[in-house]
Order: sequence, then C-alpha cells, then structure tokens
Amino acid sequence: RQGYEDSHWQYPAGSYGDDYAYQRNQWQPVSWQGDSDLRQGEPYNKSTSYRDQHYLRGYHPNLATTPLGQDRTHTYDSSKERYVSAARPEWAGGKPLSSDSGEASGQPQEPSLLLQYHESGLSSSSHELSQYIRDSADDHYDPMLSGTWSLAQAGRPSVSTPVPVVPLKFSLPHVAVCFGAGGQLVLVCPHRPAEGQLAHVELHSLEVILHNTKELEELQAFPGPLAREDLHKVDVITFCQQKIATSCDLSTQRGRDSSLLWKLLVLLCRQNGSMVGSDTAELLMQDCKRQEKYKRQNPAANLIGLTDDEWMSRQLGTLDLITGEVPPIVETQAQIVEKFTKLLYYGRKKDALVWAMRNHLWGHALFLSSKMDPRTYSWVLTGFTSTLATNDPLQTLFQLMSGRIPQAALCCGDSTWGDWRPHLAVLLSNKVGDRELNHRAIVTMGDTLAGKGAVEAAHFCYLMADIPFGYFGVKTDRMALLGSSHRQAFAQFAKTEVIQRMEIFEYCQRLQQPKSFLLPFQVVYKLLYASRLADYGLPAQALQYCEQIATMLLDQDPASHPVLAQQVVKLAERLKLSDPLLLEMPEQDQTLEPDWLVELRACCQEWEVR
Repeated sequence: RQGYEDSHWQYPAGSYGDDYAYQRNQWQPVSWQGDSDLRQGEPYNKSTSYRDQHYLRGYHPNLATTPLGQDRTHTYDSSKERYVSAARPEWAGGKPLSSDSGEASGQPQEPSLLLQYHESGLSSSSHELSQYIRDSADDHYDPMLSGTWSLAQAGRPSVSTPVPVVPLKFSLPHVAVCFGAGGQLVLVCPHRPAEGQLAHVELHSLEVILHNTKELEELQAFPGPLAREDLHKVDVITFCQQKIATSCDLSTQRGRDSSLLWKLLVLLCRQNGSMVGSDTAELLMQDCKRQEKYKRQNPAANLIGLTDDEWMSRQLGTLDLITGEVPPIVETQAQIVEKFTKLLYYGRKKDALVWAMRNHLWGHALFLSSKMDPRTYSWVLTGFTSTLATNDPLQTLFQLMSGRIPQAALCCGDSTWGDWRPHLAVLLSNKVGDRELNHRAIVTMGDTLAGKGAVEAAHFCYLMADIPFGYFGVKTDRMALLGSSHRQAFAQFAKTEVIQRMEIFEYCQRLQQPKSFLLPFQVVYKLLYASRLADYGLPAQALQYCEQIATMLLDQDPASHPVLAQQVVKLAERLKLSDPLLLEMPEQDQTLEPDWLVELRACCQEWEVR
C-alpha cells in the first residue's frame, strides 16, 4: 500500500465546532464506484462504512486525521461534510482539500502510516485495534454536544427526515368491549372519528344476550330473595318440586338422596320449619322404592345347648325319649304349641324354652324367660336377635335399646347393607332414654355415609342431629352448604343450585323463628349469589340481595364483619341506579341513595377510623 496516496481520500478531521454530533463508530456504506466526480466535490463523511474505508486505505480512518497518542474526541457535521458550501473558500471550484491545507491552517502535518506502524512495533491491524481500544477508553460523553440537529442549522433544503415512530398497539381498528354495572355490555365500534366518521357506541343487555342459557334460566327460575314481603311459600314449594322432577335422577342412589333433601325442604316449608321424628320417618319410608325382604334364620345351635348333629337328629322324626313318641317330620303350629305345653306338664322349662326357640315361638319363650332369672331372659333374647338378618332394621333398634351404637351406623352405605333410610327411620321414631346415645348413633351414621361419598345422605343425618353449619376453609366442620362437600374445590362447592337450596333451608327456619339467620351463609354465599345475578344481567334482583345482607349486618355489628360490609357497599354503589323505585322518583331525586346503603357506609367509615 506504500505510495498509494490518492488526494481524493485525504480529508480534514472534524472539529467540536460542528453542530451535529455523531457517535464515533457508526458507519454506513457510501457508493464509491462510478461517482468520482461527486466525491471530488464532497468531503470525507462519517457515514462511510468501515469496510469501504479499509478497502481503500487499509487502516482505521481515525489514523488519517489524528496523530499517534493524541486524544481524538471529534464530532462531525454531516451536512457540512457532504456538500460544498459557498461560505468555505477552501472548497471553491470543487477542488478537494490537500494535505498542505493543514500546514496553512497552523496544524502540524501528521506522519505517514508506515512510520506510525514502524514506531509502534505493531502491524497495521494490531495498531488499529490498539488505537480503537484506547479511543473507546478515552471517549467521554459531553451533553453539550448532543444537541438536536436541524435543517436550518445545516443550511440545506428541507427534505423528509425519517423519524422513529412507535408502533401502534393495534394495526387495525377494533371493537372495544366492557361490562357495565347495570347488566349491560358496552361496545365501541371501530370507527375513525379523525376521518369524519361518527363515533358509535352500542349498549346490549346481558339478559338478552344470555337468553336460553342454562345458567340464566336457573337464576330466573328461583323466586329469591326469599325475604321479600310479597313472597308466598307456595312459590318455594313449587320450585322444590320442579327441582325434584328435573334435576334428580331417581335411578341412581345419589339422585334419590338429592331428591330426599328437596322433599325435606318441602316438608319444612309446609310445617313452618318444625317437624318431629315420625314425620321424617314417614318421609324416609315413602322415598324407598320397595320394602326389602330381610331373610330370617334359625338361631344358633350353641345358644340353646344342642349341637348341630343333635338338632338334625331331632328333625328327622326319631323317637323322642321324653314323650316316648315319634314326632312327625312336618308339624303344624298347633302341634308345636301342644308339645311346648306337654314339656311344661313335666316341669321341663328349659326344654320348653329350647323347643319354643327352635320353632320360633318367641313370644312364649320371652314371656316364660322373663318370669325366670335374668340370665335366662338374656339368653333367650340373644337367641331371638340371632335369628334376624344382620342388616335388618330390627337389629338396629334392639342394639340401640341395648345401649350400644348399632352396627348399621358403622356399616351403612355399603351395597351389602342395602338402603340406609330404614335404619335412620328406626332411630328417629324410637327415641331411647339416653338422648346422647341416640345423637351419637345418628352422627356416626352420617360420618359413615360421608366417608363413602354419599354427601346428601350424610347431610340429611346431620340435619336430624342438629349439627350446625360451618365454614368452607374449616375442614373439621361436617357441612358448610346443604348437599355439597366443602372438601372439594370452591367452584364445584358453591354452585348456584347449592346456594339456592341453602337459602330455602334458611327461609324455612325463619318461618319458625323470624329473627334467626345462618351467619356463615350470609357472610359469603349470598354476596356471591348477588354478584352472579349482576353478571348475568339481573341487577335489580342483585340489589335486593345487597339490601338483605346489609339489613342483617346492621341488625348485628358491622364491625364484626368489616370485609363483608365493605364488599356489600361496593357492589351496592354500582347497582343502586337499578332500583325500580328510582323510575318513580322525579329527576332531581335520582341522586338519592337508599337509607340502608348510607347507614352501612357510615358504619364502614367509622370502623376504618377506629
């Protein structure tokens, strides 16, 4: 490359006096073939790519303008370097600036490239890299040099300059959608008001959009809130009967259990929330499709003092050593009683008891043993119970009367035990002297059913035992919502049908005690139900639920449930304009709020101050 010195490529270095600050190492390619005439009248510009410069000169462009070891923090004015200005006489006539111009301007002439390479002891590439690293370390950012460059400062004609544009979030106009508090869907149509198109906003009713959906029909069919003054209990009974006909599959055990809960609510509603054990027992037996036949069996041979061989020998018509007669193979009832009497003639009461027990004369045997010693009576009674089937409800009754938890309470719900309802009917209709034993037997039966997945049946037992309702987060509570297990996910637990059934049960209790309420149910689930009503376009009905919850809170202490009170206020403030009473008020009175909302908000504010 020695001797390749073209005057077209020797240009002066930029100075700090230039206006347009360029970053040092950003290079852009400039065409150099076929436009030599243009380059003769064009100074060196910073936009020349590093590839083109290296091809032409073979060294870093900074080396051509800055002596070795000198700190080069120069900026370039691209507009002044690209075009020949009449204000600069050294470029007049289109002649390029020669290397002598540096001497004329008082600047020392820089040494040749080969001399720089030789003095540094590096090759051209190594020397270039060392200078580049040193330049980067010595460069400092000067905020005064980063001013905004304008065409007026450059003195060049106005041309279109590319300006960075932030990309649009949406490339095309689209529909904006939001939900209103009054059960409306708000649509902003994709018009262009800047181009003269009128803005277009549509309001749609969610009740109309969701028409014929299962969820909306389920909400509309319920006559809630059930605290309304114009509500009659016939409407509630009709709703329960419709649920039995449409929602309960009587071919399955779970469907029959669910139907039993709805029938219990109908019974409570008809009797104003009161019932006795016999009423519930009648309901249990009506729901049974058929009466199960419990097979009887002979009493155990060892209970009456005979082995199986001795008993079989007596059944084959052999000689009776006591009477000296051969008994017939098949005896009539009269013959059995006559033989029982003959044994008593001879004073053989023990043999008479055995004969009566073998031939199922339990009345004779029990009466005779009751006039004898207590041990004999207990022996006959045990023999009698051994003839009953294990799953016979009589076994349940006798075990309960004997002061024990019945076996059915521990084993019901299994297919081998059959239906659980007859056993519960026996427990409810026959109260023993020990109330605690009866209560434990019913609760144990409910726990057994719940452990086997029969949630509706278990909750029926819990209601009969007066078990209180608990909370969803407390897994030790036996029930939180009637007919739903609180050990599953909340979305499956708090279904709309379950909340409606729970509200009917609360309504039945209020028929008996007007001031009674279920606090766990009021805390969460009525507010949740009100929110669902608002989501499905029924704001007026949702506002009525808010009023009912607020009335309950005001009767109690709102400070005991601050979060609930605040949530009720927020929802009511959004729904207050959906009150049908506002349609009858003058225009100036529509800004008024219900008294219960004002009072509840004041209580919340007072609690926050505390």
